[in-house]
Amino acid sequence: MKSGLQVERTPGGAILMDGNRLRDEIVAELRATIEGAGSPPVCLATVLVGDDKPSHIYVRNKHKKATEAGMVSRGVELPASASQAEVEDVVGALAADPSVHGILCQLPLPDGLDAEVVLSLIPPEKDVDGLTERSMGRLVRGQPGHVGCTPMGAMRLLERYGIPTAGRRAVVIGRSTLVGLPMVLLLGRKGVDATVTLAHSRTSDLIEVCRDADIIVAAAGSARMVTAAHVKRGATVIDVGISRTEAGIVGDVDFDAVQAVAGAITPMPGGTGPMTIACLLENTLEAARMQGAFPA
Repeated sequence: MKSGLQVERTPGGAILMDGNRLRDEIVAELRATIEGAGSPPVCLATVLVGDDKPSHIYVRNKHKKATEAGMVSRGVELPASASQAEVEDVVGALAADPSVHGILCQLPLPDGLDAEVVLSLIPPEKDVDGLTERSMGRLVRGQPGHVGCTPMGAMRLLERYGIPTAGRRAVVIGRSTLVGLPMVLLLGRKGVDATVTLAHSRTSDLIEVCRDADIIVAAAGSARMVTAAHVKRGATVIDVGISRTEAGIVGDVDFDAVQAVAGAITPMPGGTGPMTIACLLENTLEAARMQGAFPA
């Protein structure tokens, strides 16, 4: 576990993997790095289309933390009525602007807009969300590039809390290109060295598969699907899923039940969500380095 890291535990004794605390720690480290280099401008630009309330909240939080990290934060907002060409023109202009180092196009886009075409306009060195096919291809081939912020945030939690991965069994529940598939690649890559099983909605023996795991990453978007029955005692459980229910926002993990048997667990909210923002800012600084705008 990282020296000096404060550790909080759940009522059941599991280590609480606090994403809010680690996010703020990373933001402070980024600010110190940027100021130590003489505060050259490191610019994150966002494109937000439409009136989706959660998207506006997410983008506002990203700009707030970018500013706290000492970065330049630019935001472009377009109405829900914006055409495909208008959105493409905005993203294309940011891609061509050498003063912009990272570009994030907030998803989902309004109905009728083709997100894949828009994302394809973002150069891989500026794709700080790690969403384009070129970024995914670089991850698969082990080439330099930006990794998706949510799976990288989960890896940062494992690293900072000293969770062993080499030789351990990991189960990733969910196969999205945003989280599940890159998570499998990150856990299985050389140096991390977990033995990874990919599970999903059609996995017939999910409880048995999960009970063998030392690490479970739940990213299926199914409310409280991971119960105490899925978790062997002492396992690490990372909750990525988000579901909106009558009781409010919940994750894929039945936290109250699972914390009683897990060795470490993320809260929801306050776990992987804040780390997604932290990794976005890490990627933005690395993007500036890749473009020669910040010292290596």
